[in-house]
Amino acid sequence: MGSMSKKFAVILGASALALAACSSDSGDSADSGSGDSGGDTVASQYDMSGIDLSIGSKDFDEQLILGQMMVQAYEAAGANVDDKVNLGGTAVAREALLSGEIDMYMEYNGTGWTVHLGQEDPSFDPDELTSGVREMDAAENNIVWVGQSPFNNTYGFASSPAATEANGGPFTLQTMMEYVRDNPDAVVCMESEFPDRPDGLILTETATGIELPDAQQNILDTGVIYTETAADNCDFGEVFTTDGRIPALGLTLVEDPGVNILYNVSATIRQDTYDEAPDAFDGITDAILAPLDNIKMAELNARVSAEGEEPAAVARDYLIEQGIIAG
Repeated sequence: MGSMSKKFAVILGASALALAACSSDSGDSADSGSGDSGGDTVASQYDMSGIDLSIGSKDFDEQLILGQMMVQAYEAAGANVDDKVNLGGTAVAREALLSGEIDMYMEYNGTGWTVHLGQEDPSFDPDELTSGVREMDAAENNIVWVGQSPFNNTYGFASSPAATEANGGPFTLQTMMEYVRDNPDAVVCMESEFPDRPDGLILTETATGIELPDAQQNILDTGVIYTETAADNCDFGEVFTTDGRIPALGLTLVEDPGVNILYNVSATIRQDTYDEAPDAFDGITDAILAPLDNIKMAELNARVSAEGEEPAAVARDYLIEQGIIAG
């Protein structure tokens, strides 16, 4: 993993905006868009009747939204969808895909390259990185990567209000690690998998030359990290840079000069499932992902994480707005 210390390009998340929301809940997804009245919608262009499709996701807000987008879009195209959105962490979702428990879920190119395929030195060109992952995962695991989002939801850190004030403004990764080193009571809050991921904490430690002692690591659930950092119970919190809670809670992103790697998202689909309707999987997935830049994804994330809306409702609004399903 030593060679992972090379700097990689990163696109930092944009601030969240607010959209008008339609009321719904996760139980509405089965009725959210029927191909019968789709007219000129994207979903209405494909006939997936007779295809059984189990769709999963990881367990954080962005993934719940993306998972519900797929559930509702493929149902609208006529597929018989088993909604398994919100499976758990990365390892759980990937194993479910490989074992056949699910047929597809959204995954990030950086995760595919480093975690699933065990590679180092990922490209910081998103097209090149996704292409490399696509070719290798198909050859080794019969997993097809479809589409690619413009947004890049990379890992990052946010500083608490108190730490930011003490620093006189935003930290860089270097000054953050120096602050933690020089303040033994300082705490960095992270998800359980982040300290051990090859694309996680090791990149910051290697780039800064400073290791984070176990005693200064606090492992929390994803959502709790944001609120605990905002409450000054964590000096720094590991975050996803497209998360709408960063601006909503008054957190300050730690400036990253290009240490954390790229995380553009694609649909990952079992080869035998993809072969049942390749045109539909390509067309519907591309329609979902193409408009999702950093601003739009942060906007949607904020509706769930900051405003308390249901992921299914946010997904439905987006699909209607983009002409993928009927209103």
